[in-house]
Amino acid sequence: MTTWQAEPLPLFQTPEWARVVGVFDLETTGVDVRNDRIVTAHVGVLDADGHIIDARDWLADPGVEIPAGAAAIHGVTTAHARAEGAPAAEVVSQVVEALRALFDAGIPVVAYNAPFDFSLLKYEALRHGVAPIDAPSPVIDPLVVDKTYDRYRRGKRTLTHVAAHYAVPLEAAHEACADAVAAGRLALALAERYAAWLPPTLDELHTRQIAWARAQAASLTEYFVKIGRLDATAPPLDGAWPIR
Repeated sequence: MTTWQAEPLPLFQTPEWARVVGVFDLETTGVDVRNDRIVTAHVGVLDADGHIIDARDWLADPGVEIPAGAAAIHGVTTAHARAEGAPAAEVVSQVVEALRALFDAGIPVVAYNAPFDFSLLKYEALRHGVAPIDAPSPVIDPLVVDKTYDRYRRGKRTLTHVAAHYAVPLEAAHEACADAVAAGRLALALAERYAAWLPPTLDELHTRQIAWARAQAASLTEYFVKIGRLDATAPPLDGAWPIR
């Protein structure tokens, strides 16, 4: 006698793209995407359970002093980067190549607050004569997705806080590898939590995030004006995504 088992409803199945995701993170000399430099980088691949199936890390000599404040966050000093880091141009070229390979394979790349990492990488590429990734796609940004599906939740939206909210471990925050892997696992957690509402295809999800990020920037601009943090005549916050 065959035991009957109910088939799961397709509407609630985890999206197809969650079977394998790329992950990407940079640690840098600062937060100015046009002028600051890469210090460490991570590009990897996770399976549907969040296990690491491929990974590569880089330490660069950025060619400039690493400010003490930045070093205090990611732990890499100027002396260490100069002694152990590879030339910046070499690192930038290899990171771009690794990301291109993922995109060419149709693998989505997860980056938390994607416009920061992809924009800074773009300007580093231009600086070092490397052909930049001008339109990274498909990208998944857990920050944008979380803000969309849990808009009114109170509290900070840093990777540390959002990962904790979804019970995703992050033991070494501000290390490129740890942050990239945590972001990837967070994307998988979001895919499971919001499976019934997420767009079913990568292309649609990528396109939706462009609109979501723009709307979120407009909402934040309105809030900052309301509380006096931003002058009403000032330019609105840039909502371009996934690159600026």
